Amino acid sequence: MIGHSLTFVVLLTTKECARCHQAEAKRQPETSMAHALELPDACSILKSRPVLTLTGGRYTYRIEHGVYSVSDGHNTVTAPIRWAVGLGSAGQTYLYEKDGELYQSRVSYYRAIDALDFTLGALNAKPANLSEAAGQLMDRQEKAKCFGCHATGAIPGVQCERCHGSIEDHLAKLTPMKSLRKLTTEEMSNFCGQCHRTWDEIASSGIRGVIDVRFQPYRLTNSKCYDPDDARISCVACHDPHQEVERRDRSYDSKCQACHAGGKASAKACKVAGANCVGCHMPKVEIPGSHNKFTDHEIRIVRANAPYPD
Repeated sequence: MIGHSLTFVVLLTTKECARCHQAEAKRQPETSMAHALELPDACSILKSRPVLTLTGGRYTYRIEHGVYSVSDGHNTVTAPIRWAVGLGSAGQTYLYEKDGELYQSRVSYYRAIDALDFTLGALNAKPANLSEAAGQLMDRQEKAKCFGCHATGAIPGVQCERCHGSIEDHLAKLTPMKSLRKLTTEEMSNFCGQCHRTWDEIASSGIRGVIDVRFQPYRLTNSKCYDPDDARISCVACHDPHQEVERRDRSYDSKCQACHAGGKASAKACKVAGANCVGCHMPKVEIPGSHNKFTDHEIRIVRANAPYPD
């Protein structure tokens, strides 16, 4: 009944927003962000793949009808999956409950191989026992960060209120909804960076190497052309959060030409080509073990055999 109740709340919220924002309310529920967190019975991956298995070392992993189990051949840990994290366009990780605590599964589903493999954070882990082999206990801070980005309060996924504030207060005419159009490029980068990681967070964390290609605000800020006051380089200049991200390189050409059309008032035009700009200047980089190539948002002239600029 919980899943049905949450679905009702999401639909009710969308319906209220649709009264004034029909286009956004129609598209946003179908985006990956809207499904960043799902209950098992609403998860299309788990429903269409009733059994997923993986053998790694001396451990065997199995997900069957929403139940996660890990065996060492002698003993088995079995626990219900409570949440599916991520829509699965690249991968999807699972949170299971054991003894009243939430754990992150040591294995995840990856779209490219249509199968389970080890979760990125567990690739180099050497579990000392069956419990460690199953997954990692989530502390309070980790849970707050996970649900803070993948849910909207008690509602799974990134819904209207996550970015725009309280609908209840707005409908009662107590407060206006937050308008992201008023944010500067730097403010927008930090706003999106709450979940996608800000430049300050990554720069001070010591995270270096291809692993940071996932952190778009950080990578974008490192671009030579980044200007904190230029709306043309803002996150929302290229991406509409209310619709699914566009994955065709050529669809961003007009965004690039807004700055690089040539002429005295513009940045230099590319001497090589005038189309498919991001295919060269925002290369796709694969994180080892991720089974996915991520678009590097550090806009640059890419030299052959040049090391990854972290």
